[in-house]
Amino acid sequence: MPEPSPSPKRRGRLLRFGAACVVLSAVAGYVVVQYVSGGTDDPGCRVVSGGANGAAYEFTPEQAVNAATIAAVGTDRSMPERAVAIALATALQESGLRNLTHGDRDSLGLFQQRPSQGWGTEKQVTDPAYAANIFYEHLAKVRDYTELPLTVAAQRVQRSGYPEAYAKHEPDATVLAAALTGTAAATLTCNGRSAATTTTATGPDAVRAALVRDFGRDALQQAGGQGGAQGASSAPSADPDAPAAESGGRTVTLPVAEDTTAGGRSVGERGWQLAHWAVANASALRIERVSYAGREWVSGNTDSRWRATGSTSAEAAGSAGAGGGTGSVRIVTAQ
Repeated sequence: MPEPSPSPKRRGRLLRFGAACVVLSAVAGYVVVQYVSGGTDDPGCRVVSGGANGAAYEFTPEQAVNAATIAAVGTDRSMPERAVAIALATALQESGLRNLTHGDRDSLGLFQQRPSQGWGTEKQVTDPAYAANIFYEHLAKVRDYTELPLTVAAQRVQRSGYPEAYAKHEPDATVLAAALTGTAAATLTCNGRSAATTTTATGPDAVRAALVRDFGRDALQQAGGQGGAQGASSAPSADPDAPAAESGGRTVTLPVAEDTTAGGRSVGERGWQLAHWAVANASALRIERVSYAGREWVSGNTDSRWRATGSTSAEAAGSAGAGGGTGSVRIVTAQ
């Protein structure tokens, strides 16, 4: 005997239930995409390999800022490029290079460090500079970590339940580390377009404060941070504890010379690290233009490439990238 057809009222409930399931599935899919990609509406960044393999990695400005902080903290500690790659791969796995305020149990931040396990307070582990610094502190205690497979070195710090998970991020982390430590010249670009709203301060003072945040209190003294020539006047830093520096209109100039390199890095490497750091922070700090070693990046270009400038051959040779000479990184902000 055939079953009776459902009543109109029951059919309505079934239709509503089905529609709700479709909507929930769509929302869940969107959340997953946003989590994995870091968001699809943000301006984009891209880093390419300095070698012949043509490897490239695309990421968001939020991820770029965090990656630049991780690299800056590492070089400020005189850690090698391999250590920076290990740290970046770990953060890619643990948080997608995003400063998360949630995680498994009490795991938080870029590295999903747990306050209950002695990594620091909640406020500390959600401070990217602190989180990177304590990661390197633990990594430095791993014997011969530069000779270990990346995933093994990362696991000895993190003690993750998925010890092989870090390996898949090694190619992207290696390309990122080369750019953000300056060993690969003119390889990191962002389109630099600011979001409709911003929660960070902008302008030359904000650039100087961010330099101190990432590279340490002596960053401006080491780099000789100065204001540009436009309307030079004395102005306080956004960080009251930061070393004093002159303000000059919209420009921050960072001379890079042999006696100002950090961690034994060559002049060119230090220069390209600072230049790439500025581009990575372009959207957050509203940086419009960065120039170094006879090349220039300009915000908003459709291809966001580093282009040759009209500098003299002597000037270009004097700061010719990851090789040597003196020169300066020039950062122009929107305000």
